[in-house]
Amino acid sequence: MSDSIRPRALLSVFDKSGIVEFATKLSQMGFELVSTGGTARVLSQAGLEVIGVSDVTGHPEIFDGRVKSLHPAIHGPLLARLETEKDRLGLSELNYPPIQIVACNLYPFSDAANQEPKLQDSDLLEMIDIGGPTMVRASAKNHRNVVIVCNPSNYDEVISKIQQSNGVENLDLSFRQKLALEAFEHTAAYDSAISDELHARWVGRPEEFNDKEQQSLRLPSTLLNSAYLSHTLRYGENSHQAAALYIDPKELGKQSTLVTAKVEGGKDMSYNNYSDADATLRLCRSLSTDEWPETPHACVIVKHNNPCGAALGATQVEAYQMALASDPESAFGSIICFNEPLEEETASAMEPLFIEVLMAPDYNGKSKEIIMKKKNRRVLTIKSPNNRLAPLQRILVKKPVEGGWIVQTEEPPIIDWTKAEVPTKKQPTEQEIASMKFAVRVCEQVKSNAIVMVQGTATVGIGPGQTSRVEAVRIAARRAGEKAQGCVLASDAFFPFKDGLEQAADAGAAAIVQPGGSIRDHEVIDAADERGISMLFTGHRLFRH
Repeated sequence: MSDSIRPRALLSVFDKSGIVEFATKLSQMGFELVSTGGTARVLSQAGLEVIGVSDVTGHPEIFDGRVKSLHPAIHGPLLARLETEKDRLGLSELNYPPIQIVACNLYPFSDAANQEPKLQDSDLLEMIDIGGPTMVRASAKNHRNVVIVCNPSNYDEVISKIQQSNGVENLDLSFRQKLALEAFEHTAAYDSAISDELHARWVGRPEEFNDKEQQSLRLPSTLLNSAYLSHTLRYGENSHQAAALYIDPKELGKQSTLVTAKVEGGKDMSYNNYSDADATLRLCRSLSTDEWPETPHACVIVKHNNPCGAALGATQVEAYQMALASDPESAFGSIICFNEPLEEETASAMEPLFIEVLMAPDYNGKSKEIIMKKKNRRVLTIKSPNNRLAPLQRILVKKPVEGGWIVQTEEPPIIDWTKAEVPTKKQPTEQEIASMKFAVRVCEQVKSNAIVMVQGTATVGIGPGQTSRVEAVRIAARRAGEKAQGCVLASDAFFPFKDGLEQAADAGAAAIVQPGGSIRDHEVIDAADERGISMLFTGHRLFRH
């Protein structure tokens, strides 16, 4: 190859931040600039000399730009193994100058998929880049000879490394590998976004269907996970564990989810903070519906992934006070969520309590200032339509297990109360049924085995995560104390024996709601009749393991 042939830098980027500065420095280093479409126009307008891809290939773009860079004149230099004499001579014989640097990042397909109104399939398919991913993958594969840069934040470092190494040829292999890995991650995320959207359009998402069989038919044949690193966290479940927060690409730019929420105050969030906050937000969304118009204000208090208090109130401060009264001891160092903007009165009422994280759609008046007076309180803003948390939606959840993943649909309990059965002689009152509906909604978010005692629309005792249902009743009763008298009790699964019901009766429960379905249901029903307790069977189990 002639010494007069200048090496080339191929530049084709959707995200054009920093590209002019990067190209300028490359040009000053002696690189010829080869570019396509919009990138070429930006560089030319900046006064840089640019060679079009069509000039390199000797072939015009065809099919409205569908084919432009897919040509040996581009991919020969990208894939030539210059460390081998055969490839080096072959490139020289073809008179193809080497391409030593490629800057390429792809159109964010998720943005196109999320457009409103929805793009037609034919228009969406046109947003799938072919040449770009091919250039990225080819460059990454041949990273020993080609430096691939997908992230504009790396431009300055690339220039600095080239200068320090006295030429791109001398760049350290580990640095090349780092950039190549980022490139493969970039194309993998891109392909994942495409397959996810097309699966949703052509097959359907499991969570969009009510029927279990229909959900099963729409589970993906290949489970793909793609998310962008937001930032590292203080630590994991324990201080010796590393942790990080990743964001679903579909949620980038939003503040309506937990991971995209605005975080203010205190020290950085930890893995546990986010895990507990997720459980808190999930229950608060579950209660943020129009089912309780007289008590629209929801407050949820969570500790170690389990609710220690939840309430609906006519006012926000009432909801908070009732939720706190459920278990004020456990509320120390808790996560709290409100379904509507925090009011100054509520903030003042919360001031004495040690709170790890507070969440709300917004903060009225001086409420945020009041809350953040105390050190290390984190305040999260969950942006919501009309400043009210949206109800909980059915989602597909994935859990890692040894060797793979288990996947299921998850949703708030959808119970047809008109079909609920009262097997006991005593009928529950309308007020008790209203409390049952609230208790069931809370119980669904408590770790199994779970027992929830409520008065009205406020928890008074919660027994979470026990290996014995009887023990869960004991814990809930102990926390409720005198407030257990006349309470409504919800169980996440049936009572396998009458001893659990007897324990509930001894504590003071007046009405019980449970799925039913035990082979010993008759024993439990008889025990309820003996104690003068009304009971309702929902036929809907609420395990949360």
